[in-house]
Amino acid sequence: MAKVAEKSQPLVSIVIPAYNESLHIGATIRSVHEYVLRKPWRFEIIVVDDGSEDGTVAEAQRAAERAQSPIRVLRNGANMGKGYSVRRGMLASRGDFALFSDADLSTPIYELDRLLEGAQRGYDVVIGSRALRNSKIELHQPFYRELMGKAFNLILRSLGLSHFRDTQCGFKLFSRRAIGIIFFAAKLNRFAFDVEILLIAQRLGLKSKELPVHWHDLRPSKVSLWQDSLRMFFDVVKLRLRRPKWKCGDREVQQRRKGESGNGCTA
Repeated sequence: MAKVAEKSQPLVSIVIPAYNESLHIGATIRSVHEYVLRKPWRFEIIVVDDGSEDGTVAEAQRAAERAQSPIRVLRNGANMGKGYSVRRGMLASRGDFALFSDADLSTPIYELDRLLEGAQRGYDVVIGSRALRNSKIELHQPFYRELMGKAFNLILRSLGLSHFRDTQCGFKLFSRRAIGIIFFAAKLNRFAFDVEILLIAQRLGLKSKELPVHWHDLRPSKVSLWQDSLRMFFDVVKLRLRRPKWKCGDREVQQRRKGESGNGCTA
């Protein structure tokens, strides 16, 4: 069972990156809010709008006002990428743990229970996976996207960049310590950011766990099959060729978070 956070600090922050989600973001916020209201712990919800060209921000703000709960809407000045938005939300979070979840809730929010149990067993990074034996896919992606996803993760493992079966599931939980270390060091802004943050965790010796989740393909992906896949491939190649050596001490993290001098995490 989750411990109860101190009154002034949430136990869990939920970060939702959003881009052109005006038709769905209100329902997503309501679903997440209804879930957390049933929990004994304090929470916050952070929506990070990535320069949407529709009414995403207005819809998110309306849903936040109706909820009358700790819900913040952050707005990027331009479309910076999902990795940038997740990083911004994570660094703005205050919870002992922070989850980022895709805005379409392809992984239902109740799967946070499973990830929290893993985190409270001492894991710094707990990720949802569609590729484990007990994962349950209720509605599959088109076969070619599933095939490309499996091939991508096979390439990562063969290059020694990941031991995970599924790096791209948009449902990942981080401890406060991991947030300070990983997201100050991360640099990638687009869709390969998942690989980078998991690689940072691996290289810096953070305890990580991959757990099966339920998942269903709710809406067509915004990821361009060829253009974004090529970007991801080249980002992965750059990670492999650079083999950056990340360094970060807890004292540096604290200084960086307080805005004091110090370089924080570096690559």
